[in-house]
Amino acid sequence: MITTGGTAASQTTADGTVPVLHAADLVPETTADVSVRPIELMVKDSSAMTVRDQFSIVAAIGEALDDPAVTGVVVTHGTDTLEETAYLADVFATDPRPVIFTGAQFAADHPLADGPANIAAAVALAADPDTRGRGVLVALGGRVLGARGVFKTSTTDVAAFDTVHPNLPRPLVSDVLPDGHPARVDLLALYPGVSPGTIASAVAQRAAGIVLSATGSGNTHPDITAEVNLAVQRNVVVVVSTRVPYGEVEPTYGGGGGGVDLVRAGAIFSPWLRAPQARTALIALLSAGADAKAVAAFFAASSPA
Repeated sequence: MITTGGTAASQTTADGTVPVLHAADLVPETTADVSVRPIELMVKDSSAMTVRDQFSIVAAIGEALDDPAVTGVVVTHGTDTLEETAYLADVFATDPRPVIFTGAQFAADHPLADGPANIAAAVALAADPDTRGRGVLVALGGRVLGARGVFKTSTTDVAAFDTVHPNLPRPLVSDVLPDGHPARVDLLALYPGVSPGTIASAVAQRAAGIVLSATGSGNTHPDITAEVNLAVQRNVVVVVSTRVPYGEVEPTYGGGGGGVDLVRAGAIFSPWLRAPQARTALIALLSAGADAKAVAAFFAASSPA
């Protein structure tokens, strides 16, 4: 069980709710045939994690699975960015043994503390042979969801996550983690009146990729389309997702700023992965040396047949 902090490890203080519990404090009671080995990797709010932190969690999962005696891995993680780290783990998950991400909505000293039950359920899943081969899973509030397509839906409900699609394919980025500094990818929200300069600024600051959280099925203003084209000409990979929680994202509209226009400008559509996971995918792909053609193939392969 790899612990990283988050609400499950938090208690209420005069400075707010902060993670203070250690890995040994989070180990649940188990049946006699299950043994849990806690590993405290970090003690952080997930909102404060860096991309390097997320890659270090994936590396720690791999190191744990290097031991053939390990049946499965549980990762305790703050719910704010759990969907990104769980997805990052899944795009490198070649081992069939279970990897379960879990966390909590309420601190350990809260009357409604849900961390202990979530962690106990995650450990049971990791020990269950029927969980093998399902990829990285997210288990909270009685729900078990595949990491791909999962997103946080509530700030307070114990069933904190849902999925855009229950059966997304699982193409891998690589069977090994890339060396070196992760690629920088910026996530930009699009809205009425958004300045096209936000894209130019990302390019000027040497982003390797940009993910657009567009409106509707992948639409924006014509001025944004022009900046996308300039970014692509400078070898910046641009991926289009949406701010809408459910449904497929596909180039349908024209008019200068529609999805059809964005594709013509060189953007790549993410049909199902929402913006946070699309950004995570692009970071992983670019860090592994993928070019725009490989990025497009990955997002296409991430869509159900």
